[in-house]
Amino acid sequence: MTNRGSGKRDLGKLRVIGGQWRSRVIEFDAADGVRATPDRVRQTVFDWLTPLIAGSRCLDLFAGSGAMGIEALSRGAAHCTFVDQGGPQCQRIKSTLETFKATGAEVTRMDAIYFIQQTWHRYNIVFLDPPYESDLLAQALPELAKILNPVSNRVYMEWTGAKAPTLPPGFEFVREKRAGQVCFGLATFHSAA
Repeated sequence: MTNRGSGKRDLGKLRVIGGQWRSRVIEFDAADGVRATPDRVRQTVFDWLTPLIAGSRCLDLFAGSGAMGIEALSRGAAHCTFVDQGGPQCQRIKSTLETFKATGAEVTRMDAIYFIQQTWHRYNIVFLDPPYESDLLAQALPELAKILNPVSNRVYMEWTGAKAPTLPPGFEFVREKRAGQVCFGLATFHSAA
């Protein structure tokens, strides 16, 4: 509930669904259209990722609530970088990570496309959930190839509409599903080299 006169922002809440922080509450900045990935979608995605998550290096782009990256850390990921250009969103993610005494995490306030273009890190798992009705998914996907671990990688993405996004060369879907209005999938990248 918003108190419009006080300048306070809406807070959303969700629970971590698995791992060491299971049932712990994540509060996130629900203003500016931030929407957390629904519980049943997160459960499905992390069921798919179970063989890959332990010890992985993750990137939560357009992090918003940070739910996907926090879930990955809870389930044994070695590291997660959270990237969002919203100051309140980044502050909430930092606060949650401090409350959970998380290690192996960093929060970067930056444009996600710029982050991909300038980082030198390699990632095993990327959570890619830009604002709906934007072209940011199409912009981000081609840039991801150079930052994905060439041996083991997965890219999670959400989209609207029944048709999955067109993937750039080298990418292919390994899983796709729909839950209500949310369409989502996992893709992998195979280098031609």
